Amino acid sequence: MEPLGRIGRTTVDVLAVLLESDRPRWGLEIIKTTGRPSGSVYPLLDRLERAGWVTSSWDDEERKGPRRRLYVLTRDGALEAQRICATRRSPTWNPGRPEAAG
Repeated sequence: MEPLGRIGRTTVDVLAVLLESDRPRWGLEIIKTTGRPSGSVYPLLDRLERAGWVTSSWDDEERKGPRRRLYVLTRDGALEAQRICATRRSPTWNPGRPEAAG
């Protein structure tokens, strides 16, 4: 698992949604839950997957509309997400610091 480098509010929001879920979540669901734009969420999900924090798979459920890609934290990703969410959601976190970008 690779370190992410920069961790910003969008990253914290996406990690929190994945961490708090008891099932895989699809991209549009994460976007709606976080209120973040797709242009931020989808590239972040790709970055999380390349880093080994998240795995994804195509939903095989028969339904109308386009297929959905499902995302879930890996075991190590969940541990890091817990650490990050606990630290970054604290009142002392300053999003203006360089490591908070993104």
